[in-house]
Amino acid sequence: MSELDGLIAIVTGGASGIGAAVAHHLSESGAKVAVLDLDADRVKQFAVVTDVSDNGSVVAAIASVVEKYGRIDIVVNNAGIGAQGDVAANSDDEWHRVWDINVVGMVRVTRAALPHLRLSPSASVVNLSSVVATAGVPQRVLYTATKGAVLSMTRAMAADHLREGIRFNAVNPGTADTPWIKGLLSGATDPAAERKALEARQPHGRLVTPDEIAGAVAYLASPRSGSTTGTSIAVDGGMQELRLRAQ
Repeated sequence: MSELDGLIAIVTGGASGIGAAVAHHLSESGAKVAVLDLDADRVKQFAVVTDVSDNGSVVAAIASVVEKYGRIDIVVNNAGIGAQGDVAANSDDEWHRVWDINVVGMVRVTRAALPHLRLSPSASVVNLSSVVATAGVPQRVLYTATKGAVLSMTRAMAADHLREGIRFNAVNPGTADTPWIKGLLSGATDPAAERKALEARQPHGRLVTPDEIAGAVAYLASPRSGSTTGTSIAVDGGMQELRLRAQ
């Protein structure tokens, strides 16, 4: 038997990038996966068109998953958007938009799934944070604020729901080889040089792969990590913790 056999998992933002890798990894590990995404039409697994910035959309999506599978055991809060610039770069409206998706979106999904997680014998929530939550990175103030909130919120949720048998953890990826990063690179004056700079920023010298992040998510979601809660795993090539000498 695979370690996630019989478990039902939700992955938000699972149509592409990190979310798609997570959905695939959980499926390969035996879980039945429901993808919640605005682009759900292109997903091979069971999927529900979901806007995490709309509470009604989230509640309806969770109800659809329960109607199909009868339960929810794992929630992976991956849906999010990026933002660039220093503290003066983004308008109030943009601050509210990014915060509403990256932070409150996770709240909406978790809140709607919570009654079902309470019934699970192996309930786990994994929130996607970022290395920017623990390391200062230039031109990422708004994005950093949201991911720092996700990391702190994960710990608070873990404390609130530990005695209900629900584990909460986070994964902090470094710069990953995703469609969003490729979009940023395509708009750079010298995409090759910009990619090289991003790779050099991580001590292992390359971008993180979505599959590597998915492996960490799957570990935290698995019943095998039953004593792991209220913590985070960095998948960042050593960016947060290592200080290597220049060669």
